[in-house]
Amino acid sequence: MLLEAKNISYRYQNGPWILKDVTLSVGEGERVGLVGPSGYGKSTLSKILAGYIKPAAGEVLLDGKELPAEGYSPIQLIYQHPEKAINPLWRMKDILHEGWVPDQCTLNAMGIEQGWLERWPAELSGGEMQRFCIARVLGPQTRFLIADEMSTMLDVITQAQIWELMIRIVEERCMGLIVVTHNEALAQKVCTRIISLPELNKL
Repeated sequence: MLLEAKNISYRYQNGPWILKDVTLSVGEGERVGLVGPSGYGKSTLSKILAGYIKPAAGEVLLDGKELPAEGYSPIQLIYQHPEKAINPLWRMKDILHEGWVPDQCTLNAMGIEQGWLERWPAELSGGEMQRFCIARVLGPQTRFLIADEMSTMLDVITQAQIWELMIRIVEERCMGLIVVTHNEALAQKVCTRIISLPELNKL
């Protein structure tokens, strides 16, 4: 399976272009780092690749076809800020089960305690909420993961544990992983290939 972005351009209303003619591809089993300083459109491109927003020009293809408009998406996005990705009026178990029901092994690996399931988002820390957000996107139908600065809410030890687990999961399931980060050292350690967005972005 191949995820492709072809000549993607984007801007907000009549503002300046954020992305211009960006083209890239990621195959299953690849761990690709998408790196660049803040303000270069990394998060915007992530949302376009995941199908959350439509580009002003260009297209995103999954095995040569448009992304599915309904149902569970095989491309899942993990945001930097978990509080923006969850419904504050839902209990954590409902948020977790929105796409699939993770088994206890997954919950244990993510460090999700059983008592957290009945809590509201406001009762958890940012790092605890992010664990739920990561577990939520690991459904069996997921073929590509886009991790947009996903570990910045976690302490250093937990970051290492989560990335080790993430790499193991994508390797076992031959999933594609896009690591969106300004931290090139992290990308060098985690990824098999690195793409510099400023070099792709023809602004």
